[in-house]
Formats: sequence, C-alpha cells, structure tokens
Amino acid sequence: MIETLSSFLSSTVRMATPLLIAGLGLVFSANAGIVNIGIEGFMLFGALMGCAGSYWTGSALFGALIAILSTMLFSAIFAYFTINQYADQTVVGAAINILASGITITLNRLVFEGKVPAISGFESLHIPFLEKLPIIGILFQQSLVCYLAFVLVPVVAYVMRKTHLGLQVLAVGENPRASDTVGISVKWTRWWTILLSGALSGLAGAFMSMGQVRFFSEGMISGKGYMALAVIVLGGYTAFGVLWASLIFGVGMALQFRLQVLNTGIPYQILTMLPYVITLVAVCGVNSKTRGPASSGEPYIKE
Repeated sequence: MIETLSSFLSSTVRMATPLLIAGLGLVFSANAGIVNIGIEGFMLFGALMGCAGSYWTGSALFGALIAILSTMLFSAIFAYFTINQYADQTVVGAAINILASGITITLNRLVFEGKVPAISGFESLHIPFLEKLPIIGILFQQSLVCYLAFVLVPVVAYVMRKTHLGLQVLAVGENPRASDTVGISVKWTRWWTILLSGALSGLAGAFMSMGQVRFFSEGMISGKGYMALAVIVLGGYTAFGVLWASLIFGVGMALQFRLQVLNTGIPYQILTMLPYVITLVAVCGVNSKTRGPASSGEPYIKE
C-alpha cells in the first residue's frame, strides 16, 4: 500500500511538472495582457528540439538549453505579429500551433529518419536523508527539472508581487495606455514576457520528451499546452495558484495511468479522457469567478 501511494505521488509530480513550468511562464505573459493559445505549439517545438539537442550533443543539459533558446526564438514569431503588427492573438496562436505541428513532423523525419535513437534524458537526483522518508521520500528522487519547477514558484510569486518589474507587468495588463503615459514601454514588456513564456514552454516540452519518456513522437504534447492555459485560469494568474492547479491536473493524469494498470474493465478511451474532463470542469467552475487582466487579448496601438 505504501509503495503504491509513493508511486502515485511520484507520477503526480512528473505529470504536473510540465504544466507547472509552462504555467509559470504564462503568469508573466498572461498578466501582461497576452492570450497565447500557441503555448501548445511552443511545447511541441521544445519537445523536438530538446531531443534533437540531446541527440547531437550527447548531453541532456545541452538538449534542454537548445530547447529553451530555440523555442524562445520561435515565440518571437508570435510576439512580432501580435505586438508589432497588431494581429489577433487567438488567430496567431492557432497558426503557431499548426506551424509547430508541420515543422516538428518535417524536422523529426529529417533528423531521426523515422528511427527512435537513444538519447540522454533527465536523470533522477536523489536528495540524501530526505529520500529515505516514508511515503513522501519518493518526492526527493526526481530529476533536476522537477526540483527547479517547484523552486521557481516562490521566485515567480516574489517577482510578480514585490518587484518593480512584476508591478510593471501587472500595470501593462490592467491599463496599457496609463502605463505608457507614465513611461512604461508596453511593447517591450509584452515582448519579453512572451519570450520568457516561450523559453519556459520549451523547457516544459523538453521535459516531456526527455524526462517522462526518452524519445520524440509527432503530436506528443496532446493538449498539454491547452491544459497549461487552463492551469493559469484556474490558478487565478498567480504562481502559487498555478502550482495547486498543476497538481490537480497531475493527480488526474496519474489516476488515469493507475486505473489502466489496475485493469478495471473501464474502456481505455474513457480513462484517457479523464484529465481533459477535469480540465473542462475546473475551468467552467472558476471561469465566472476568475478575472484576468482588463486588457487581455487586446493589441495596444499607441496614439
């Protein structure tokens, strides 16, 4: 029983980690007034580039760095069209998802030639003494990326609420024209928040391809980017809210796999739907109570 519970906790953390990382990036961009459904494409692109980077260099660390940098550059496409060209954010985000799907399929077949190569992935890092604790000891046998994701939560919370930089982001999201009047660059603030969100989404995608599994498969994100959007709404656009929302979805995904292993007789198609049903119910339940930034989705045109 204890072993089963420990395994379930470990699975929950691993499933929640990519949602948490991507969600923390969205804390910045969403609070700046950006609605980015292209996060799905960012994560997919990061998943491929992480595997490719690890394959080329033989190092998971360099693979992660390549995923972060390349996805940051990829996110610049979204930033340019939505900020500089005043294009509709939802339309551009949808286009980014389609573009990412096509690019990753093409690059995957060019780089790996239809094979599944052996790559370096994120290894477990055991924390002495803590790993010996009953039940929760398994939580201290995770990869470095898992630990980093949870450490980033208080850091992001502090930056957003206690620093001049974070307050600028909140001001831009609430009233970009007033922010511009007092000397805050709305364009630059939205640019760097999108790039940061792209970087963290790339790391989240790389974790899925190099931490949860050790290969890339076409379309492997399977809606996790949209779950990250649900996480930011459910979490009230705050770092600690994103943490708890990610864990809720992590429990749903871990439960899905656990029920499949137990051979309950429930059709696997229904079990596969479980995380998405939780997403839908959660978002519908808080949608009327959670208010995003006043300028969400609106381009800022300087007079």
